[in-house]
Amino acid sequence: MEKIPMTPAGHGALEQELKQLKSVERPAIIKAIAEAREHGDLSENAEYHSAREKQSFIEGRIKEIEGVLSLADVIDPKKLSGPIKFGAKVTLVDEDTDEEKTWQIVGEYEANIEAGLLNIKSPIARALIGKEEGDSVEVRTPGGDRSYEVVSIDYS
Repeated sequence: MEKIPMTPAGHGALEQELKQLKSVERPAIIKAIAEAREHGDLSENAEYHSAREKQSFIEGRIKEIEGVLSLADVIDPKKLSGPIKFGAKVTLVDEDTDEEKTWQIVGEYEANIEAGLLNIKSPIARALIGKEEGDSVEVRTPGGDRSYEVVSIDYS
């Protein structure tokens, strides 16, 4: 199977979520199911059905995270340099609006556009790969074509 690139921070966050699900969420839902069973008839017990649904979600998420972590290729950006690649923090200026934005290119499981973490598979990230400071980048986005200038690249 194909390796999944991620930063050390993204890998750590997934490990932390997995630990939380296994050590806190799973035991709590098992207890809730046991308590709901004590209330009698399960066919009309909304608490029981709700708890079972939540348990199903938790177990599915645990399996998903374990699968991702088993395929993780942790790449430390601090060991990289040069043109834009995975892990780079890139500062861009929109050539139309002069708006400055900074994004870090990360794996799809740690991407969060509001936090400035850009999925490596996104149109902007794919257009940036291989570019250097001062380069102009044309990006076709769902909102239309955009032009950016690469202001800085940081791997710290």
